[in-house]
Amino acid sequence: MKNYINGEWTAFSQEEMHVLNPVDGSLLNSVCRSGLEDVEAAVNAAAIAFETWKKTPIQERVQLQKKLAASMRKQSASIGRQLSLELGRPLTACIHEINRSAELLEYYAEEALRMKGYFPLTNVEGEKVLVTREPLGVVVSITPFNYPITLLTFKMGAALVMGCTMVSKPSEDTPLSTLALAACFEEAGYPAGVFNVITGYGKEIGDALVSHPKVTKIAFTGGTSTGAHIAGVAARTHKRITLELGGQSPAILCEDADLDMAVPAIVKHGFANTGQFCYRVNRVYVHESLYEQFCQKMKEATEKLTLGAGIEDNCDLGPMVNEKIFANAFQQIEDAQSKGARILTGGKRRTGGIYEKGFFLEPTLIAEASPEMKIMREETFGPVIGIASFTNEAAAIQEANASPYGLAAYVFSHNIGRGLRIAEQLQAGSVWVNNIQRSYHSVPFGGMKQSGIGREKGIHGLEAYTELKTIYLNY
Repeated sequence: MKNYINGEWTAFSQEEMHVLNPVDGSLLNSVCRSGLEDVEAAVNAAAIAFETWKKTPIQERVQLQKKLAASMRKQSASIGRQLSLELGRPLTACIHEINRSAELLEYYAEEALRMKGYFPLTNVEGEKVLVTREPLGVVVSITPFNYPITLLTFKMGAALVMGCTMVSKPSEDTPLSTLALAACFEEAGYPAGVFNVITGYGKEIGDALVSHPKVTKIAFTGGTSTGAHIAGVAARTHKRITLELGGQSPAILCEDADLDMAVPAIVKHGFANTGQFCYRVNRVYVHESLYEQFCQKMKEATEKLTLGAGIEDNCDLGPMVNEKIFANAFQQIEDAQSKGARILTGGKRRTGGIYEKGFFLEPTLIAEASPEMKIMREETFGPVIGIASFTNEAAAIQEANASPYGLAAYVFSHNIGRGLRIAEQLQAGSVWVNNIQRSYHSVPFGGMKQSGIGREKGIHGLEAYTELKTIYLNY
């Protein structure tokens, strides 16, 4: 498959990269391994398109975005199938990702109509001051493999409706679904160059995109070390950045926690997408009075989960996307075992039959986890959860905050006052108190500390793709 540049399927580089099915390693398709010429063509197309797109009435941009959402819904089964094949996630969840992303596009479109400038009341005769917003320009979106359409939509839905143009660079593991999405732009009738997709990997193409003089903003979701590198390169030309980086999210269960609520919520959230997302529950701190009971209930619930080939859609978890991601999670299991942890369930790679050629890791619970273990310190990005006990609330909060990450956190307590008090002390961009529902489109999402810079979604997500301008009028 070729790149999508300036409304055409084209590629300058003759190199290809293979996209493999993580279930069995079979070849799904080949896409372009883009080079510098592809970067130049895509950025130039976006820069030229921006000059017209920024002047397009916002009502027209809104209508196009709603058409795009409708096209995504119409194609959700086919795009979802493509995503399931390249990621390994169960098919129903992949189709849900496409439809949920279409919802976010519509939310951004409606919210964009409510964006306003204003006149401060200076009360100076013959003078007025106008504060307005303008689109930033060309935006580069760099997204990971785990939720390729959702995480692109976080950025693209806000940028385009506010008048920016975009070059999207998806993960080398899951580029096919993003290329399939580009076809929806054609169906919706977007002008050429407003949205472009180039595929590939490596430092050369990444640095070329981030450092390009015609690019105004970088929107990146991915690893913390890569985010730091991008921030450094972008800073040389003072580019705007939004970074949503790693997480190592804690959950605290107080002595009055409702286990019938907490256990299903943590199991569902911690093992969704085979644990391959950044704000999943990674470690759990349980009051000593509930510890053994919690461990037993978690074990029972986790052992009901099924592993399988995602496209069959008869399982809860699919394979991990590649060997590197699998190895990191498995290493954390081995590290915990070597330091005295107790494996409640799982802990092994599933082999034989349909599992033989894929990286299938059993959903794993690690009890008696301690602070020096990697499972309690490092991002896992896999179906592994560490569990530790605590005696007093202050100690639990201290351990929860003893991390360079600050993306999400979770609290369970029957006492809402206590839950809110703990939530206020947790160093995280989002905190859930009792149960874990999905994040809403209308509220900001992002992290503190090394989990990122800026916020996506909500009105703040739209504002992130605009620049404030003050105009002084004399008359």
